[in-house]
Amino acid sequence: MKPRRQRNLFPGALEMMILRTLKRQPLHGYALVQHIKRTSNDLLQIEEGSLYPALQRLLKEELVKAEWYISSTNRRVRIYKLTAAGAKHLVHEVSNFARMLEGITRVLARRGS
Repeated sequence: MKPRRQRNLFPGALEMMILRTLKRQPLHGYALVQHIKRTSNDLLQIEEGSLYPALQRLLKEELVKAEWYISSTNRRVRIYKLTAAGAKHLVHEVSNFARMLEGITRVLARRGS
């Protein structure tokens, strides 16, 4: 039996990717999932069970806002937009992530111990 590949994200990663994607343009949930999947070359598969709770957390923290629209297929869709607070939060989180990644990379690259 083939071992299952673990694709869990670290805490905050999904929220950071959502904010970064919404910085480009406002989108509805399905489009967010598709953008993350496509941009990661299918390495990241975001499930609805993860996406919508993350969006709710971001809405509650006022890092994103949402409005209902009617799509071209005549369906109601909720479009999410980045707020100014969300843009500021994104800069802070990306900076923290870059420092953490640098530390992890240094430990993994260390030779001889």
